[in-house]
Amino acid sequence: MSRVRGPRRLRRLERKALIAASVTALSWTASGCVVVHGEREVLPATTRAEAAKALERFTDAYNKADKAYDSSLDANHVTGALGAIDAARLKAGHINSPSGNARHTPLTLTDARFTIPKKAGWPRWFLADAKGNKGGTSRWLLVFTRNDLDETWKVAYLTLAAPANVPKFKVDKDGWAEAVPADSAGLTAPPGDLSQDYATYLKDGGTTFAPGVHTTTWRKLRARNAVKPGLATQYIDEPLTNGAYAPLALRTADGGALVFLATHHYMKQTAAAGATVPRPNKAVQALTKGEIKQSLTMEFVSNEAVLDPAAGSAGGQDKGQGKIAVLGRVQGLTSAQGG
Repeated sequence: MSRVRGPRRLRRLERKALIAASVTALSWTASGCVVVHGEREVLPATTRAEAAKALERFTDAYNKADKAYDSSLDANHVTGALGAIDAARLKAGHINSPSGNARHTPLTLTDARFTIPKKAGWPRWFLADAKGNKGGTSRWLLVFTRNDLDETWKVAYLTLAAPANVPKFKVDKDGWAEAVPADSAGLTAPPGDLSQDYATYLKDGGTTFAPGVHTTTWRKLRARNAVKPGLATQYIDEPLTNGAYAPLALRTADGGALVFLATHHYMKQTAAAGATVPRPNKAVQALTKGEIKQSLTMEFVSNEAVLDPAAGSAGGQDKGQGKIAVLGRVQGLTSAQGG
């Protein structure tokens, strides 16, 4: 009978493997100093047991923070786009309800599937795809990342997608996935360009992205709200690509990639003379600096899960004939300024 190894044992094995890989290449510079070239060994980002433990720890911390409206309780488990969105949400909640979240319902994630890429160097990351008790029938897609072996796994991206839209991934004989480089030229667009591409599309339109809720429908909604009697609304969209906001991509079975990316958005409402800006809800008020007189500028961070087809792919009609499809998007207000 084979012996089942527990999470601690697996973590020790992972640590030994990663440490061994990190010290394989040493050289001397002209000054006599030792230089570590870094991890050149291609290894799984983590074990499946450790990935499951990371999801459990995240969920526990997320629930504690949500119940208390205290961002310090899950700060060590979130980063990047989700970190910014989550911190602002909890800040607003605490301002409006210092005693905690009276409507708190614990998040539960079941039927978890883990897609773990085999790669060299840092950051190491993996995807958890789970069924949640919130968000209807959507699957919760959480991207965990870390930059060092001793770091806690943190969720940088969280989006929800319909089960039928979650693609199948390319895996090797051992079940490990393939990470796609940011500058990959074999796709409709390099993953590293998609944040800028999406920001440009929201401003100017075009044919790069497939029609859908987060593309054509969103642009039409903005156009409809841009000019109303006594009120003008302006939009600015920017890419977010540095540090914990860097895009991460997984190779899909059809040769394309599922890309997780972040974008930065501003919405400014300006009232005409004699008119006023509509009074925002309590969450917006809690994050607003200054007095709202004639204008209100709101700042948002958004993260998207995007299906980027292989270059020259015909795709299917439901995916816009090979166009880039935004499968899911989670956006949150991070600050606001009255004027």
